[in-house]
Amino acid sequence: MSPRTTAEDNRLAESAARTKHWKRWGPYLSERAWGTVREDYSAYGNAWEYLPHDHARSRAYRWNEDGIAGISDRRQMICFAVALWNERDPILKERLFGLTGNEGNHGEDVKEYYFYLDSTPTHSYMKYLYKYPQAEFPYSQLVEENRRRGKNEHEFELLDTSIFDGNRYFDVFVEYAKGDVEDILIKITVANRGPEAANLRLLPTLWFRNTWSWGNSKRKPSLRQIRSAPDSVIELDLRQAGSRRLYCEGSPELLFTENETNARRLFGTENRSDYVKDGINDYVVHGATDAVNPEQSGTKAAAHYRLTVGAGESVELRLRLTDADFKAKSAFADFDKVFARRKAEADEFYATVIPSDLSPDASNVMRQGFAGMLWSKQFYHYVIKDWLQGDPGNPPPPAERLKGRNSQWPHLYNADIISMPDKWEYPWYAAWDLAFHCIPLALVDPDFAKEQLTLMLREWYMHPNGQIPAYEWAFGDVNPPVHAWAAWRVYKIDKKRKGKGDRAFLQRIFHKLLLNFTWWVNRKDAEGMNIFQGGFLGLDNIGVFDRSAPLPTGGYIEQSDGTSWMAMYTLNLLAIALELASEEPSYEDVASKFWEHFIYIANAMGHRGHDGMGLWNEEDGFFYDVLRLPDGNHFPMKIRSMVGLIPLFAVETLEPEVLEKLPDFKRRLEWFIDNRPDLTENLACMRTEGMGERRLLSIASQEQLRRILQYMLSEQEFLSPFGIRALSRFHRDNPYTLRVNGNEHRVDYEPGESSTGLFGGNSNWRGPVWFPVNFLLVESLQKFHHYLGEDFKVEFPTGSGNHLTLWEVAGELSRRMTSIFLQDENGRRPVFGNLEKFQTDPHWRDLVLFHEYFHGDSGAGVGASHQTGWTGVVTKLMQQSGESRERKKAEPAVAEVAAD
Repeated sequence: MSPRTTAEDNRLAESAARTKHWKRWGPYLSERAWGTVREDYSAYGNAWEYLPHDHARSRAYRWNEDGIAGISDRRQMICFAVALWNERDPILKERLFGLTGNEGNHGEDVKEYYFYLDSTPTHSYMKYLYKYPQAEFPYSQLVEENRRRGKNEHEFELLDTSIFDGNRYFDVFVEYAKGDVEDILIKITVANRGPEAANLRLLPTLWFRNTWSWGNSKRKPSLRQIRSAPDSVIELDLRQAGSRRLYCEGSPELLFTENETNARRLFGTENRSDYVKDGINDYVVHGATDAVNPEQSGTKAAAHYRLTVGAGESVELRLRLTDADFKAKSAFADFDKVFARRKAEADEFYATVIPSDLSPDASNVMRQGFAGMLWSKQFYHYVIKDWLQGDPGNPPPPAERLKGRNSQWPHLYNADIISMPDKWEYPWYAAWDLAFHCIPLALVDPDFAKEQLTLMLREWYMHPNGQIPAYEWAFGDVNPPVHAWAAWRVYKIDKKRKGKGDRAFLQRIFHKLLLNFTWWVNRKDAEGMNIFQGGFLGLDNIGVFDRSAPLPTGGYIEQSDGTSWMAMYTLNLLAIALELASEEPSYEDVASKFWEHFIYIANAMGHRGHDGMGLWNEEDGFFYDVLRLPDGNHFPMKIRSMVGLIPLFAVETLEPEVLEKLPDFKRRLEWFIDNRPDLTENLACMRTEGMGERRLLSIASQEQLRRILQYMLSEQEFLSPFGIRALSRFHRDNPYTLRVNGNEHRVDYEPGESSTGLFGGNSNWRGPVWFPVNFLLVESLQKFHHYLGEDFKVEFPTGSGNHLTLWEVAGELSRRMTSIFLQDENGRRPVFGNLEKFQTDPHWRDLVLFHEYFHGDSGAGVGASHQTGWTGVVTKLMQQSGESRERKKAEPAVAEVAAD
């Protein structure tokens, strides 16, 4: 397959070769830097309270910056974003507002409407939309009403305040186009959707991240006005990055202050500077003329445009941030031409990515899915040693933190561009989220996907003991081990696209994964019996107990999901080892090692060592967690949840040609099957050849697979109109209960928001549809079909009398998932639920939100609203299985098997 040759592909190639640094600038600004662990210098980890939203406009951040529709360079030395004032709000709208984890009745939650509309991988063209009310923003009402509501009530959202009634709001479109690596054209279009003319102050804002207040930098950068007509011009002086200019079309008033903390407002002490971070806010909102620097210089500056926008009208503003000095020439002479060219090149690029047979609606969803993935990059900065000990220019942090959060990770040094789950609710990386991000990213920028996976395994990220950092709230928490799976998937996607696999990447990441695998084996197998206890494993409240905390019963849980994830991990490493062994025979021995690991784990799940208690329950035909008590008693906790479906992820096929090329591995395989029936009798038969003479490696046998699928594909159990639920609907009428020490612990079916407080209560695994595990189920069914073939059929749905192959079932599940975002026959999108504004308004109905998870019965979006991260895998599903549930896609000659 020949490489693609669009203009954007050429830029990607130049970036990869480092001949032109097209990715030096991008959407790397966070959408929330307040309320994060990094900015928390309290004694006991009260991150939300230590730096709340009310402080954010006045306090200089230590680690990274935030803004609306913002960009920065990749080291985040220079930042640009849009600020707004409707002449009614009590503060400038400089950052997105939302509730803290303690204010929301379902955890933290952004209370704004903004949308990522477009982006190319090099950010040569980007588009963002923010909806700004014309009435006073209801900050207090949102906090008070959500605080009043209980967990059994819905969240109170911005639309619920009626502030958008009568369409009295502005649509603020922010677009970027790169003329060159250091030449960024900025277009801001303000549309008044209301019935009357309305005033708006628009303040494109430029500033330096504060690197000088912490005692680590000797030289302070500066901004200054160098021209006021015919266009206002700000000059940037930053030693590390050279000189640049921001050209602001027209002659807007330029306002300057310092990106310094307003200690007088926050703490009642004297400021270190005459001008502080919120000076522009005070000048514009309160008329404080002494709050900005009359000398027209500082480290933060804004162009102050005063607009009156007529009813139904639009106003367009143009700016240019560049290293070019236009002097007497106009900086805007070629502006429209460059913009038009970059937009056309973006269309050209996505025409090679998005299938041509998709409907315009589906194409729009897919394009916005990629936009969300690419806009969700962020400069993530966190140096644990400095954070624990404090900076030389500041008082030392409380001594308690030296034994508190993340104190066991002093080696961690993060200062990179990383794909975020959600730049407001989760403005920090999460290891298992990131693995799923890399699948859609690989479709448009495989080099970036590979860089992300490699980064998490570098020595300044991975713990010396081999653990991969989880997320900043607790790097030592345990996420599912999906890194090897993602690396293998990205490798194959990249190989299909380029016609050649990046073996150097695969080899490099394989060696680091060996360290992580060893950590799992040594730390999470309590009795050395190949049964694993990973803790909550990212599934938050799926169990009857908090699986990361000491159990109220004492003892421990033998986890069906933890053990299955490890079985899957061994098969992923086996697949990588076999690929590497095709050219380097030394990897054959390693492949045998992981095949044997898989055998031991799979056997343990079905027949646990000395007492015979496995995780498979023959009576029910399902996998369950087993609770082991201190007195030696044990029993299965019979909850029909995703925990019992995850064993299906541990499946792989061996191609006959691979076995023929690796005689030592094949010989070992055959010997083991012949001589160790005690280990192979409790898993799928590896002797019988399936379709195409393939061999099957699977925890679940054919009979177990059929019994599990009877539950999974039943509409009274797991099968939702929108995918597979995390918990069976059976538990709606049959909750699981367990009494311990006089207290009842229970699991009920909850298809939407969580009514428990486990893990902050802002995510729920008791009934909703989650895309990461659904994606893996689709892949697993494809792999089973790859072996079982056309003759193996199951009822879909269970009890319907309609029989499908597993390939067809996988396609149907894919299309149920994608239907969440697509307009149905009535023009309604399930993701929007009962939000009529989104369902019917022409300025809202085609703006797609990619939520964290989805209501198990209605498909409505729940949780973080911009978690394109792992929900972004919908782009891969649409590319692979299309959009129509009636459409059938034949299996390729060499099946994709969710492999490329």
